[in-house]
Amino acid sequence: MTLEVVTFGCRLNAYESEAIKDRAREAQLRDAVVINTCAVTAEAVRQSRQAIRKLKREQPGRRIIVTGCAAQTEPQTYTAMPEVDRVLGNAEKLAAESYAGFDDRIRVADIMGLRENASPMVDHFEGRTRAFLSVQNGCDHRCTFCIIPYGRGPSRSVPMGAVVAQARRMVEQGFAEIVLTGVDLTSYGADLPGTPGLGTLVRKILRLVPELKRLRLSSIDSIEADQTLMRAIAEEERLMPHFHLSAQSGDDMILKRMKRRHTRADSIDFCDAVRRHRPDAAFGADLIAGFPTESDAMFENSLALVDDAGLSQLHVFGFSPREGTPAARMPQLPRPLVKERAARLRAKGEAAWTVRLDSMKGARHIVLMERGGIGRTQCFTPVKFDAPYGSFLPLTITGRTGDKLTGILQ
Repeated sequence: MTLEVVTFGCRLNAYESEAIKDRAREAQLRDAVVINTCAVTAEAVRQSRQAIRKLKREQPGRRIIVTGCAAQTEPQTYTAMPEVDRVLGNAEKLAAESYAGFDDRIRVADIMGLRENASPMVDHFEGRTRAFLSVQNGCDHRCTFCIIPYGRGPSRSVPMGAVVAQARRMVEQGFAEIVLTGVDLTSYGADLPGTPGLGTLVRKILRLVPELKRLRLSSIDSIEADQTLMRAIAEEERLMPHFHLSAQSGDDMILKRMKRRHTRADSIDFCDAVRRHRPDAAFGADLIAGFPTESDAMFENSLALVDDAGLSQLHVFGFSPREGTPAARMPQLPRPLVKERAARLRAKGEAAWTVRLDSMKGARHIVLMERGGIGRTQCFTPVKFDAPYGSFLPLTITGRTGDKLTGILQ
């Protein structure tokens, strides 16, 4: 039996899981499974606990280490599980010594005291065409539904020089595409000397790493997209035209109760502004259904946002109260209603996705091939095509098969 890392949650977790593998191997950890948890919903916590129990039943001889955001925010949940051998906080999981020796069962420090972000150096991503690059961690905002700031700590940015050096190493390792990730990516640089923004970082990477063919952004807060970032979107062809918004709702009153800083119109205006510069741009969004006090009319505004902003790739969450957050103390909607609204919102997203795929028929796209005969267009749409892993191909879209495009070489 060897070392295994099981990842729940976001792209930042996926990036850190690669670093965990390196640190655990440095400590010569064997016959163990590291569970890198997510805390964004109660369901994510439940799934991690379920995975732990299943692993112990199927592989009773392996040690289980639990880390990640849920381990940081509720370590007692995992220390109470007899299947768990050690619990590590989000800072501790990136230190090799955390995986050496099992004298102490829990290592979880107060993450709110962290003020620097030394991103772990990762230049390999097993089985992937693209690499993730963590440039920011933590969050200074306090949205009423969100537990993540307590799992990640205050906002911290990686200095630009270190980011560029890491991007260069990734390209040297053969990655043609890099995705910049963070908890609150568009807050990048606010804590650095001179307060360089995300747009400045994007332009510096593309200027100093000319061999990089594609650069992407993970989830962004559109209200933080300043003019420098908008100019980068407009002028940098190697910055891919796919943007995933942390929208959360399409209703202004619910956004206010969430303590979000944008309005419904802000989300729509951002998408319209990007399309003026990049007509081929595609937009996704995180949306929460069934937030406390959400009326039928308020929910309809979220449904309508899909069409009004031109969203086609939705990540839908049924509201899940997280203990310790203000939203958990607000008047809750019945769980069946929350689930019903989430299902309707997902169905709306699936319909929008089908329309998006059908609209691309006849268009020509440069597709970066991944494993399994699937490639990605510049706007991150999957294309089914049999071609070598890592190749760039000019394909003309002929139609779709299910949720993927089909194409011919042309």
